[in-house]
Amino acid sequence: MTAISTTTPNLSLAPKAPTEREKLAGAAKQFEAIFVRQMLASARASNFGDDDVFGKMDQTFVQMRDDRFAEIASQTGALGFARQIENHLAALLPKDATPEGGA
Repeated sequence: MTAISTTTPNLSLAPKAPTEREKLAGAAKQFEAIFVRQMLASARASNFGDDDVFGKMDQTFVQMRDDRFAEIASQTGALGFARQIENHLAALLPKDATPEGGA
């Protein structure tokens, strides 16, 4: 017969507090999204003499599309800005905040 353990496993319903490195990664992704939005806005402000390639779309829709593109680009790491920012700033974190093996 197998003995039943009286100790309960550490099952907590509270969300795990993010580490400093996880917070840094999130902030770097948010910064990349802001940067991409500004790049798209600057590119869109350029006037090459003809209409928008998408025709006469509502400006709100264009901004929403650009915002979503910026979010996707930052979350997937397609441009790599967030990764570079995170790696550079990780050196400033306390030693116990970086994962073993470094960045």
